[in-house]
Amino acid sequence: MSDVTIQAFKNGPFIVKGEVKVLDHEGNPFTPEGKAIALCRCGESANRPFCDGTHNRCGFASEESAS
Repeated sequence: MSDVTIQAFKNGPFIVKGEVKVLDHEGNPFTPEGKAIALCRCGESANRPFCDGTHNRCGFASEESAS
């Protein structure tokens, strides 16, 4: 089993590294490219569930910390 990490970027997406499957509401797989994926947190991406950088223009703010 491969290691998977999910990191919340300040005012940005969740970055997922490792081998994961992303499925739609019907169980169909998305086919992201690359070794890491960025998942939208702002809800404004035109490419949901993936981030397209819209958080920079819409004023999304989030700074959760684990401590």
